[in-house]
Amino acid sequence: MSARVTEEVMRRVLLLCSRRSQWTQRSVLATASSRDTSFPSQVAHVWGAGKSQTLAAGSLVRSVRFYSRGSFHSEDLEEKELLSSLPEDSSLPAETTSGQRRSPFLDKLWRCGSPSDVLDLTCQYSPTVRQVSNCLTHMWGTSKKMSDEQRRCELQLMFDHPAFDTLLQKIMKDATHMHTKDLSYTLLSLFNLGVPQRSRVVQTLLRACQERLNDFDEKSLSVLASCLEHMENSPNVGALKEGMRLVVEARLPGIQKVIALQTMMRMLGKDVPLNLKKKLEKKALSMTDQFTLPNTQYMISTMATMGFYSRPLLDICSKKITENLHGIPFNRLFAVLQACRELHYRDIDMLTAISEYVSSMLDIWPNKQVLFFLSLFESLVFCPSALMEAYAEKVIASPDTLTLRDLLCVLRVYSSLNYDLRDRRQQFLDSLTQVLDSYLPKMSGFLLLKSVFYLCQLGHFPSAPLEQLLQSSVMEQFDSTPSQFPQKQARMFQTVDLCLRLDRPPLPRPMSVPPSVLGHYTPFSSPVNQWLSQGLRSVLGDQADTMLQEMVLVENFYLIDGVITKPLPNHTSVTEVSSCEGEGLSPAEGSQRVAVICTPLSGFCYGTSNPRGPLAVKIRHLRILGYNPVLVTGQELQSLSEEQRTEFLRGQIFPEHHRSDAQPKMEELQS
Repeated sequence: MSARVTEEVMRRVLLLCSRRSQWTQRSVLATASSRDTSFPSQVAHVWGAGKSQTLAAGSLVRSVRFYSRGSFHSEDLEEKELLSSLPEDSSLPAETTSGQRRSPFLDKLWRCGSPSDVLDLTCQYSPTVRQVSNCLTHMWGTSKKMSDEQRRCELQLMFDHPAFDTLLQKIMKDATHMHTKDLSYTLLSLFNLGVPQRSRVVQTLLRACQERLNDFDEKSLSVLASCLEHMENSPNVGALKEGMRLVVEARLPGIQKVIALQTMMRMLGKDVPLNLKKKLEKKALSMTDQFTLPNTQYMISTMATMGFYSRPLLDICSKKITENLHGIPFNRLFAVLQACRELHYRDIDMLTAISEYVSSMLDIWPNKQVLFFLSLFESLVFCPSALMEAYAEKVIASPDTLTLRDLLCVLRVYSSLNYDLRDRRQQFLDSLTQVLDSYLPKMSGFLLLKSVFYLCQLGHFPSAPLEQLLQSSVMEQFDSTPSQFPQKQARMFQTVDLCLRLDRPPLPRPMSVPPSVLGHYTPFSSPVNQWLSQGLRSVLGDQADTMLQEMVLVENFYLIDGVITKPLPNHTSVTEVSSCEGEGLSPAEGSQRVAVICTPLSGFCYGTSNPRGPLAVKIRHLRILGYNPVLVTGQELQSLSEEQRTEFLRGQIFPEHHRSDAQPKMEELQS
């Protein structure tokens, strides 16, 4: 083994040495330029395909090489592998048929292990037009299996190899004679290998594709589509995409492969007319019996790429994914949830199943991957109960494994989703506080504020973080340093201040937030909800002992749509009711206040009536202030008739006298 390794190392050294002797005379200017280029962050010099065959003596100033303005094209090809990344045995199909022996060139090409090996082979043989496409496909196939650093080095060798220039010249010369499939694969391979889109060789291929677009079959079109999807906009790319749109629309009924349809859909993108999107949807629905598990994952991300929400297609895909979760790797499952977020699509069964599946993988997946899912669930406004329960146990068992970034993510997710851990709640919060205390010396003021804000939302008030945040030196930093998010910062300070004043946590010493960082709070001026206002007036029309006040601002922070003061069950009348400016209503003796709050569905965790972070804090504080909060949503009120709305509100405000069956289920409203 060691002898073979030594032999390979010597072969590479001799290869480099022999090439340098060839490069010295023909790339002096390019080599000098490459020293000014930071490699591997930028691509080294690449041949422009417009190089003249003969150069005048003084033409070295006009070097035929130039630098790519970006880094190597290294996007994740996991989805594209279904189409554009061929297996080794299928990358060389051009000159072999069943029962025939491959040519010597293809046999040797199969054994090449790097792009430079392929280029060395082209120096020994003169590849045919079809073999050029095979070469480029194999070059990309070998390089993508390498590590990032090895790929950079190998592509550097490829770009500097003298045979690469010859190969590009041959492509330009023979582009019009290539088979359409070879034409599309050649373009795709050059793009994947990092040849700049503005080079003449790529532009020549784009023009050749335009001229022969009507000759492309389904496979060639899908390969071309997978390339165009990632290319920058340019006149040639734009013209080709428009031509592709017309061809796809004309040939849509005849498309037979699901992956080809999906690739074309992604290439067409969000600018597709709605009528064509409907045709694509109809075609996809007609092919659902062909959907494999990867097809369903790819279809959801394809619809996100198109910005097209098709509930029937999404439901079919989500059902198949739910039934086969254990066959989906992390990255693809994560991509599915990202696409669902972009489409604002949530299937309660699929989300619940994914939550349970991820919770079962806690001991297998890295902590970072689990936190990715927690964060994504939070952005979907979905509370993954199984995962949050299991992850809380993991934190309690080993809190020291959390990094500062992990800690902030956990605090944000658990405070936002307001998940009730019941008897484990205090133990979980104490574990997080223990980790937070260890990071206090290295935390910036803003990160400290975020941590305290999340803990206050959770109703937990550890003294050490609070004391450090409210130190005069830290407050001076907030006063003197302009905030990147001034409104967000002020809002967090205002919440911390309210929690200290209203929750009255047992701290070693009294603490308060200085007025200088609270800012000037301007309450959100929400318009009066007409359905709610009319419904409340109808409910109270025959209630002589009640009082209604609308749009009440409490503590100069919380806006209440309607405050109803009514007698307690043991009292028959309400005495005089007074109001305090800026403090809302003060209840008279023997009366109670009902705070009717109209909130959007996003204020609740999806599929439940569990209020999320800010709304949960508002409810907690209103109860401390003596209110009985009643939550309704605009969607609830709008979905009911006037009579049903009145009955529904009456049942919410006077539950001791009335029971209403008119309340819609939250799951139905959020679906």
